[in-house]
Amino acid sequence: MPIIKDPNVDYRDQKLTMGIRTITPFRGMFAVVDKLRKELNQWLKENDVEIAGPFFLRYHVIDMAGDMNIEFGVQVAAHVPGNERVTADILPAGRYANLTYVGSGMTGNKTLIQWARDNELPWDRWDDERGDGFRCRYEAYLTDPQIEHRKTKWEIDLAIKLAEEQ
Repeated sequence: MPIIKDPNVDYRDQKLTMGIRTITPFRGMFAVVDKLRKELNQWLKENDVEIAGPFFLRYHVIDMAGDMNIEFGVQVAAHVPGNERVTADILPAGRYANLTYVGSGMTGNKTLIQWARDNELPWDRWDDERGDGFRCRYEAYLTDPQIEHRKTKWEIDLAIKLAEEQ
């Protein structure tokens, strides 16, 4: 798996988003994400929403052996009224450990997690009754899927918010 941009820490401003949040088992999650992507794209077109950044998959609560609380969304120029499925949210401002990879998400995540551990960088996370809760952990899709259909070729920015410095 090629790392396109090595692990590092940067500050990211708050980003406005619109997305669809759901709970799904890890097994089969990416089939669910594909359906969410299609549903969100349709909603964005019907509501003439101005996109202001990449689409992303956000992990709110992770339980690889059970259910994942995820959101498929996109950065937008302004929040608009949603519906029972599509809602407004933010990617919060703060310091993020991040890297950009192509290929395996498992390998990309393991690489970033190990790098943060080696550099004693604590996540903005908590123990949730359903798994590991994160203030903000997401993968932004930098490749346009309309141009490159093969997910194994997409460039993905993986970012996990760090705990505030004391």
